[in-house]
Amino acid sequence: MADRTGAPVRDMVSQSSWKCSQTFPARPDQIPQSRAFIARVLMDCDLAENALLIVSELCTNAVLHSNSGQPDGHFTVRAEARDGDYLWIEVEDQGGHWADRQRSPEGGRGLGIVTALADYWEVRGDATARVVCARLDWPTPVRDTTRR
Repeated sequence: MADRTGAPVRDMVSQSSWKCSQTFPARPDQIPQSRAFIARVLMDCDLAENALLIVSELCTNAVLHSNSGQPDGHFTVRAEARDGDYLWIEVEDQGGHWADRQRSPEGGRGLGIVTALADYWEVRGDATARVVCARLDWPTPVRDTTRR
């Protein structure tokens, strides 16, 4: 959902929490669109850079390795923030067996990137739908112990 300016709308869950989602056609040209969506939503967020990398990897996997990549397929990107606590990212695809495509030297590292960046991640689902989610925890503020 977007407002009149095209900016994504964040549904407020509480004063310090929000969530949003958007569905995209499962085509390679929509992966940059999904990153742009998350970039707009996470503008001014300290976790945005890592979240963008994770979204890019998960959307790429949805397009390449699930039934979403079939004609008229789609995937949905969701984000939820609990300010000061965590950022939750999900990509839901249309399930199926992950297609084993011939790997290129540049490919095959997506979930390794997610593992390196996320504080937690998992895959849920079956042949009809799959959700890959990742949680990024807000850094714990460092207390200044030099002041009295």
